[in-house]
Amino acid sequence: MNAAGFPLLSLLTFLPLVGAGVLLFIRGEEAVVAANARWTALWTSLIVFGLSLILWFAFDKSTADYQFVEQLAWMPDFGLEYHMGVDGISVLFVLLATLLTPICILASWEAVQTRVREYMIAFLVLEAMMVGMFSSLDILMFYIFFEGVLIPMFLIIGVWGGARRVYAAYKLFLYTLLGSLLMLLAILTLWYMAGTTSIPALMRLQIAPSLQVWLFLAFFASFAVKVPMWPVHTWLPDAHVEAPTAGSVILAGVLLKMGAYGFLRFSLPLLPQATEWFAPFIFALSIVAIIYTSLVAMAQEDMKKLIAYSSVAHMGIVTLGIFALNHQGISGAIFQMLSHGVVSGALFLCVGVVYDRVHSREIARYGGVAKVMPSYAIVFMLFTMASIGLPGLAGFPGEMLVIVGAWRANPWVALLGATGMVLGAAYMLWLYRRVLFSRISKDEIRALLDLSPREYVTFAPLILLTLWMGLYPSSFFSFFEVSVSALLQRHEAAMALPRMAGM
Repeated sequence: MNAAGFPLLSLLTFLPLVGAGVLLFIRGEEAVVAANARWTALWTSLIVFGLSLILWFAFDKSTADYQFVEQLAWMPDFGLEYHMGVDGISVLFVLLATLLTPICILASWEAVQTRVREYMIAFLVLEAMMVGMFSSLDILMFYIFFEGVLIPMFLIIGVWGGARRVYAAYKLFLYTLLGSLLMLLAILTLWYMAGTTSIPALMRLQIAPSLQVWLFLAFFASFAVKVPMWPVHTWLPDAHVEAPTAGSVILAGVLLKMGAYGFLRFSLPLLPQATEWFAPFIFALSIVAIIYTSLVAMAQEDMKKLIAYSSVAHMGIVTLGIFALNHQGISGAIFQMLSHGVVSGALFLCVGVVYDRVHSREIARYGGVAKVMPSYAIVFMLFTMASIGLPGLAGFPGEMLVIVGAWRANPWVALLGATGMVLGAAYMLWLYRRVLFSRISKDEIRALLDLSPREYVTFAPLILLTLWMGLYPSSFFSFFEVSVSALLQRHEAAMALPRMAGM
């Protein structure tokens, strides 16, 4: 329990499941069931978000200790326990997940018309899995929630997706399966060595450097797919293209952050020697991802696929910052994850707005949309500029800090990584010009209506966050500054032990 004895994190994790259970008992005509399902899911997610704001206001930024801790005996004879808590690194990701869920439900209000109840149940279960994963302080619980996310996402893509939805859903599942099994073997190894699955206890474990290599590779197999890193990124464009708009929002906004969060939570503090050894390898993969997927994005004709490839490039910047292994790089990577969650989610919503009207994501089908949808053009411009890192918007502080951190680690890595900002400007401005300012040539484009009141409400919190994070980034950095310092101190202390042993 936390200091007040209130199990807040358990409430945030399991309240969405209660809402999903309520949806199972809704009865009546199909239209009535659909309407009640929408409102029940929306109010449940809004209550969860409201409760999560307690984390924001009550969190103590001056300590790196875990807060809002809940710890109960589960299977004590086997070293298993129910253990939850958040630190400065995880707390903001809980808030991101609880914010994007009601936005996704609003975005699906009219777009999803079949099996609405089941769709809303899937999103509430997905929210529970995401919050549980970021809150877990037991590595086995982490694994359960980490893999549990896959089930509702598989259904969201496979049932409510596009024409090739089954292919995309199975590709997502198969890509994650092998890495997940290897990570499970690593977890079982740690459990056997330590006799416990408590993450704080595992952080005190001294692991031989030779074993660290194998454990790092086992975790890397799962986290690299989730990020996703090149060359195991090919599932992502297919998943984004076939997923419903809200599915793409939550996939880009939260699920892509799970792999990078895993690196921060396990690889750096638990396997320091292996992390140092593999850092050049991660740099190489990150640079390839940044440059290669940016070039691929420039060749796309599908708006969602273009933004999907841009996400791979942006996550390449994140892994670059994490493995720079300095304060600037890691802080910039965490901020970049948060800002990318907001901005990329908003970009997919922008695609969904025009897709719901024209039912096409092909860039060539549009042109001159700004002339008939001026408010939409302004919103799309804001998030386009944030995506390419315009100063004053959310995308700038994180990218700049990552480049500074990478420069401290290796100037050539920083220079090559910075090309992503140039290429990102090229493909995003190309997309914006083609969709918003080309010549109007189709009657269906001329008949488009501007943003509806529901769409204004959907975009409003993302607009405010994009401006807030760009103009006042220190209000976010202050949450994880102490935790990042403690992480680096632990890493440096662990690296000093082999050097001292060799003296």
